[in-house]
Amino acid sequence: MNPLLLDFPEEFETERLTIRAPRAGDGAEMNAAIHESFEDLHRWMEWAQTMPTVEESEANCRQARLDFLARKELRMHLYLKGTSTLVGSSGLHHIDWNVPKFEIGYWMRKRFERQGYVTEAVNGITHFAFEVLHANRVEITCDGKNARSRRVAERAGFELEGVLRNEARDPGGELRDTLVFAKIRGE
Repeated sequence: MNPLLLDFPEEFETERLTIRAPRAGDGAEMNAAIHESFEDLHRWMEWAQTMPTVEESEANCRQARLDFLARKELRMHLYLKGTSTLVGSSGLHHIDWNVPKFEIGYWMRKRFERQGYVTEAVNGITHFAFEVLHANRVEITCDGKNARSRRVAERAGFELEGVLRNEARDPGGELRDTLVFAKIRGE
């Protein structure tokens, strides 16, 4: 099936969050969230090695919108339900529509950490992947040293399938182990 022909909602809700596709105009709030959280993002995220300008964040959000519409990457912004307050970003990446399978990535704005929002988002996006996109597999991968990300995967019921030793370099250039967690349809 051609993924461009798939119709699915661009927005859904969980108990406390509105989870939606990026839109033009999201850049300023995304930039503020990145600035607030840069120290943590810089440690784990390859894309967060330099502080973006508001213009760069807006261009990034618009590109993410295009990728969403093209069904290449399904980035999703996380907002407090009923507000325009950005809590973080997540989405479905490394898509293989033939299986179909997806990888969930996520990061949380500093002031919203440790309140269960990222686990809530992962659970909501996992449900969306299985029930709406008919996924057969959903993965979470993280640096073996990222204990908080690992705990999110575990809290969300993902099973550790393996450790890929010296599989990649972290943003600082050091070799890292990558943990691979997954959920399979029907489990």
